[in-house]
Amino acid sequence: MKIKPIKTEDDYKAALERIDALFDAKPNTLKGDELEVLITLVSAYEDEHYKIDAPDPVEAIKHIMEAQGMRAHDMIKFLGSSSKVSEVMNRKRGLTCR
Repeated sequence: MKIKPIKTEDDYKAALERIDALFDAKPNTLKGDELEVLITLVSAYEDEHYKIDAPDPVEAIKHIMEAQGMRAHDMIKFLGSSSKVSEVMNRKRGLTCR
């Protein structure tokens, strides 16, 4: 097991290929330990180089509504009234967690 830091895109691709080759390795074996370390290194590299921003909350709500076949009227049970639904969906009222 020769593991080194992932510094370049080529290192990253090589690590992904090795992970693929080790994917079925049993835990607590040399190959399983190598897989675990590589996954940790790849995760750190991806966190630094492939950041995924949080979605816009209103766009996330719209996406979920569309995926579940919901209409604005269906949101009343979550937001309290049709005017609040309208205000949130039109970005005139902010969202809070309560």
